[in-house]
Amino acid sequence: MMERVYFESLFQIRLADEEDIPDIMRITREAFLKYKELAGIEHVDALDETYNDVKRDLESKIVLLALSDGEPVGSARIEIFPDNTAELTRFGVKVTSQNNGIGKSIMNLVDRMMTRCNVKSIHLFTGTKITPLIRFYYGRGFYIDSTERSRGYIRAKLVKDYDRNQICEQ
Repeated sequence: MMERVYFESLFQIRLADEEDIPDIMRITREAFLKYKELAGIEHVDALDETYNDVKRDLESKIVLLALSDGEPVGSARIEIFPDNTAELTRFGVKVTSQNNGIGKSIMNLVDRMMTRCNVKSIHLFTGTKITPLIRFYYGRGFYIDSTERSRGYIRAKLVKDYDRNQICEQ
């Protein structure tokens, strides 16, 4: 008979701090280089991001960092607006860590946070030609609200609505 073995989760998600900025920049760069390639576009603003840009986001947004076995592998930023809507930006997982549940776990945490904070909906923008991303977001309950071309390629505005009967737990 096998001995009972207990496993700790191989990854965790926590709020980022200033010490995490270099890791966040590496994750964002790697994820958005792949995004650029898959979208077939010349330029992505995320690749021009500076240390101070990330620091500013840490001061004004919710910034999450995912770690796998202690190594930073994913990040996301959420801005909550006064009208109780939110925007998800710079969501990325290192290419070598994709398709193992990290992105889903980050999104599950985002959903719990938004529900607790009485956010009525969250939106994001992503390239319409990146089928795996569109499928990923559809699988998380997002829908396409509109499309736009302000960045030189077709981006979809994806929206997810939340139940607003929850109370924010500060």
